[in-house]
Amino acid sequence: MTPEATQPQYRRHITRSLLFAAGGLFLTAAALAVVQPSAPPEPVFQARQTLDLPPLDTQAGHHDEAPYIASTRIRRGDTVAELLNRLGVKESGLLAFLTHDERARSIYKLYPGRSVQAALDDQGRMVWLRYAHTPGASVKSGIESAWLEVRPEGKGYTAQERTVAAIQETRIAEGEITSSLFGAADEAQIPDAITMEMVDILGSRVDFLKDLRKGDRFRIVYDAYMHDGEEVGTGRIRALEFINRGKTYSAVWFQRGKEPGGYYDFSGASLKGAFLRTAIKFTRISSRFGMRKHPIHNKWIGHKGVDYAAPSGTPIHATADGTVEFIGRQNGYGNVIILKNFGKYSTLYAHQSRFAKGLKKGDRVQQGQLIGYVGATGWATGPHLHYEFRIGKKPVDPLSVNLPVARTLEAADRKAFQAVVARYQPQIELMARLQDSRIQLAQR
Repeated sequence: MTPEATQPQYRRHITRSLLFAAGGLFLTAAALAVVQPSAPPEPVFQARQTLDLPPLDTQAGHHDEAPYIASTRIRRGDTVAELLNRLGVKESGLLAFLTHDERARSIYKLYPGRSVQAALDDQGRMVWLRYAHTPGASVKSGIESAWLEVRPEGKGYTAQERTVAAIQETRIAEGEITSSLFGAADEAQIPDAITMEMVDILGSRVDFLKDLRKGDRFRIVYDAYMHDGEEVGTGRIRALEFINRGKTYSAVWFQRGKEPGGYYDFSGASLKGAFLRTAIKFTRISSRFGMRKHPIHNKWIGHKGVDYAAPSGTPIHATADGTVEFIGRQNGYGNVIILKNFGKYSTLYAHQSRFAKGLKKGDRVQQGQLIGYVGATGWATGPHLHYEFRIGKKPVDPLSVNLPVARTLEAADRKAFQAVVARYQPQIELMARLQDSRIQLAQR
């Protein structure tokens, strides 16, 4: 989705680099600056003390301890020679070494946007050359950055691959929709992965395909992974608040010990609804439930589901836990999967180009699990997903049906849960006050 221009008077980004511990202090000061009159300036006192400085030659002897760090980002079409030239690296034989040494070959896999750095001493000689070819890779312990490091050694050079764990920080951001969710998130400098996670978290409460409105607001507290001052990966959303059409939806991550965690609203109700509203992320509705003129048979018949137009190959996810009751080809449905969910509920996913690898009849699937890909098999004029929601094998409108309610938090976990809410809710509320203050100022 292409972000469109948004109006800055509606939203300003709260700086993303705030550490959670310092964020409260900074934001509190900012809030007070908005709503309180400025205090009279405090008197400034100046004190002087005479210090005995070391001789000039002693001071000059320390200037070469810290090398100059040159940095550049890879541009599309760049060569290694051009990168070295921009960095000011003139070492004889270095380019040949990078070409022939197998350990240095990763520098020839140039990814636009990645950074290359060189440390130069006071004579302009290279101390080291670093290429961050994998700035954020997921590992069991978290996020790890990998880079190539080349150093002079004797009359030649040595190359070595290095890795380091990225540093986890907690960030806060807020935004207001003026054209699209992704447009608002981009202006707030929120990573796409966090935006998608927000959609997943609130997917059982908010239909992000048809319910979003101009003026909807959101506030997010999330984990980010940093290396050398750059964000190299994202973690989990810790808490969020989303105001959709005047109604507020909240979420906070809660995990008890080693038990599986999940998202709950601030009152303790689970946000993992029994069903998601949609099986495809960010698409458009091409045909609704009810009577319609069939695009192939050219006559009015009842449409038993909702069609979601999407490019062929778009992932399809199960809207609820269930068992594969049917998987295969079936008349006008083409490639279709029918899931028996629970009780009297079942769901159908038709016109798929192919199914998820290894999926078969009788398999158990979980909510959000990949089950297939959008296609145009069966009676279809173009790629789309035909989705049916059935109660007692009778199709009902999935967009208007009252979905089963979510479970609530266990009573034994309430105290620990409230402690988590107390940690994040004040930050969310403070962001809300800042948003309101800016809007009020803009309207004056």
